[in-house]
Amino acid sequence: MAQFLDEVSRTFSEYLLIPGLTTKECIPHLVNLQTSVVKFKKGEESSVKINIPFVSAIMQSVSDDGMAIALAKNGGLAFVYGSQSIETQAEMIHKVKNYKSGFVISRANLTPEHTLADIVALKERTGFSTIGVTEDGTSNGRLLGIVTGRDYRPTRDDHNRKLKEFMTPYSKLVYGEYGISLQEANDLIWTNKLNCLPIIDKDQNLRYFVFRKDYESHKEYPNEVSDGKKRLVVGAGINTRDYEERVPALIEAGADVLCIDSSDGFSIWQKETLEYIKTTYGEKVKVGAGNVVDRDGFLYLAEAGADFVKIGVGGGSICITREQKGIGRGQATALIEVAKARDEYFEKTGVYIPICSDGGIVQDYHMVLALSMGADFLMMGRYFARFDESPTRKLLIGGNYVKEYWGEGSNRARNWQRYDMGGADGLKFEEGVDSYVPYAGKLKDNIEITLGKIKSTMCSCGVTNLKELKAKAKITLVSSTSIIEGGAHDVIVKDSRN
Repeated sequence: MAQFLDEVSRTFSEYLLIPGLTTKECIPHLVNLQTSVVKFKKGEESSVKINIPFVSAIMQSVSDDGMAIALAKNGGLAFVYGSQSIETQAEMIHKVKNYKSGFVISRANLTPEHTLADIVALKERTGFSTIGVTEDGTSNGRLLGIVTGRDYRPTRDDHNRKLKEFMTPYSKLVYGEYGISLQEANDLIWTNKLNCLPIIDKDQNLRYFVFRKDYESHKEYPNEVSDGKKRLVVGAGINTRDYEERVPALIEAGADVLCIDSSDGFSIWQKETLEYIKTTYGEKVKVGAGNVVDRDGFLYLAEAGADFVKIGVGGGSICITREQKGIGRGQATALIEVAKARDEYFEKTGVYIPICSDGGIVQDYHMVLALSMGADFLMMGRYFARFDESPTRKLLIGGNYVKEYWGEGSNRARNWQRYDMGGADGLKFEEGVDSYVPYAGKLKDNIEITLGKIKSTMCSCGVTNLKELKAKAKITLVSSTSIIEGGAHDVIVKDSRN
């Protein structure tokens, strides 16, 4: 007969934190959110750390090179999605590792044959008003001109006009040569009274833009995560099928850490992938594994060589694995059990293997709960999909701006490798949906608010770092009535728009 677990499978919403003694040291700006990403031995330091406990999900609709750059600058880490060709994923990694602060890769580009209607549509989707006009319409194509908001009037001009008729042509552009320093680029901007400066290589290919408006905002990012060569840190997703070809290319491109992307990490396929990487590269290449939801799954991957383990099955906002297959576990319950196993493993072996909570985050306070329950860092998809820096389109639907967001198990993504069961067949049914999330603006603005909440909550718990939070947090279960009590009740809430 099947084994039955008596414990109820619980979510973060069923718990609250109990306040601890708030001392004079418990001030938000003194809270340290640095955390380890990969395993380390007792008395040693992890070789990969991040300054905020956030990593972005390994998803087409979340983590490309743009998200990776933005998140690393703000203290976190992005795992560039692996459900694409090896060449394009490696190129994304290469772009992140070669990024220079203040030098912006153009993410809005057209050809001279495109029309004003295309510009209006592109601006509506992306929010970008500076358009690079290149020979092939790509971000690194041969630069032929630039279009800014000063070059057209969308309410008066003919939307069928081609860009070549009103763009500022290359012959009239002031530009910087690839290799120029940021200070030299800013000097050119101010001397020539420009709003933006294109940076081109010797073949006239567009490499970057430097913007006047970024002169002030591109001051030091205090939380920026970089490697020993002052390059941004970036992760990459891999699968259990083509790892022998994909991993070498990603390492060559500069990926700092890899992660096997799968809905079910408790499998022989992950063990074989981990063993190949560790046998081939030793401990030089760091690779996480998952997802699992219990002690047995964690120990299996730990013994197989995982540098971190990802926790969660079916808890993501676009995931329907539980609905389709009846498999998974409440994220809080899964995290609590695995964290206990992780700590016991550390005591037994002297090796600390960080765990990543993946999914189940609905409210910002759930993040603090997850960290207090033992997570070393959090992987989030919906949270990051809402921002300008995610790779999806911004649309106006029902009077509100939204961004597209789809699961890797959806028919749109067709990432059947993530749900690989070892056979020759591909994806037979969906385990994710295609959806929208409310548009939220820039990553930096939103993440500062979220981090402010986390730090304030930690101060109320009487702690100033994540290690103290795990050790000292007091957590209580709440009833359904208590959850209602926790929100606004028995009042008529004013409409904030009035």
